[in-house]
Amino acid sequence: MPVSRNTLLRLITSLPDPPTATPRVVGVDEYAQRKGRIYGTVLVDVETRRPVDLLPNREADTLAAWLAERPEIEIICRDRALFYAEGATRGAPQALQVADRWHLWHNLGEAAEKCVYRHRGCLRPTPAPLEEPQSAPEATELSPWPTGHRFAERTRAKHATVHALLAAGHSKRSIARQLGMGLNTVLRFSRAKKPEQLFTGQWQSRPTKLDAYKSYLDQRWQEGCTNAWKLWEEIKEHGYPDGYGNVRAYVSRNLRGKPQPVGPRPSSARAVTRWMLTHPDALTEGDRLQLKAVLAGCSGLESLASHVRAFADMLTQLQGELLPEWIASAAATDLPSLQRFARHLERDLDAVTAGLSHPWNSGVVEGHVNRIKMLKRQMFRPRGIRAPPQACPARQVTLSPARSGYLCSSSILRGITPRIRFSRACGIAPKLATQPSTR
Repeated sequence: MPVSRNTLLRLITSLPDPPTATPRVVGVDEYAQRKGRIYGTVLVDVETRRPVDLLPNREADTLAAWLAERPEIEIICRDRALFYAEGATRGAPQALQVADRWHLWHNLGEAAEKCVYRHRGCLRPTPAPLEEPQSAPEATELSPWPTGHRFAERTRAKHATVHALLAAGHSKRSIARQLGMGLNTVLRFSRAKKPEQLFTGQWQSRPTKLDAYKSYLDQRWQEGCTNAWKLWEEIKEHGYPDGYGNVRAYVSRNLRGKPQPVGPRPSSARAVTRWMLTHPDALTEGDRLQLKAVLAGCSGLESLASHVRAFADMLTQLQGELLPEWIASAAATDLPSLQRFARHLERDLDAVTAGLSHPWNSGVVEGHVNRIKMLKRQMFRPRGIRAPPQACPARQVTLSPARSGYLCSSSILRGITPRIRFSRACGIAPKLATQPSTR
């Protein structure tokens, strides 16, 4: 006989829970009921690849209590979260804990990228030397100021005018009146045989505190650092005692017009990290050559690449017995991020060693976490899109606390709490009774 969909749903939910056997290998991971605020725990039978149960939180006590009721569990696949490690140790001391290999590789990649970023100065190729500038005229080489400098040209013009008037028979007082200059200034111009003799005081290139650092500034400018403030901070670390103004003046007056070497764009830290984390046979010829050039110019990055390859061999070939030796070698390097990663592995050494020695992993658990995310998206309308009231006047429900929006199939899912909806959709028989929602 024909029945409504609500009746069909009610009959399905009233069926007894199917019998489930206690899993031998269980995977544990967290999922977000409300991202950033409320998290639960999903447990999956790794052998059958089916979800087993959902826990309301991710506390160690909750997981320990659930595991204590199932002493048949032999292997627990988890990440390296402290609450899961503590719960698994207290609830199932007889079980072997296996750290997920994907999380280990992901954490190593983050540490490697930080190491590469610290050595980012090695990624820029050495600039080619600039061509020697053409020799200037001899008169200009002897002059403290180059030809074309406005103050020098003005002084040379005044010097030539004063001496021309003197040769024409004008007196010094007459020249001062004609040119609007003071008598002492005319006397000083008349006594100078060459205009270069007038370049005294501020006109001369007197020694300054910046002279010892000009070669460094020129080198950094050619390397691509064109920020005067950054250059001042760098030479200040090397002992420069003066202020920022002198560096800014030197950069604007002497360096702004200098051409920079045109070369290939340096590789980014993320690109170099990706080359290190990729199997050498999977790299393109161009990437392989660039990685080889980068490693040849930096011993620190070469050491990092060798440790990454050694860890990859352990991970792919399941050689967990080599982990203590790798940790000792990584701790002896001059790479702080890699040393920190090695110390964190020692905190959960048994689970990490088991993860690098056994084929079990948490991939199926991650798949069900993504499935839960998909179900959450399917049950809610996109943000900002609301069904018109006349379309389903009796089917609208209260907004869910997990996300603003309306339920897509509100008449079917009405009266079932979100946790039970997740359980039914994932194929799990929840322990909670199906009660009407109080929202």
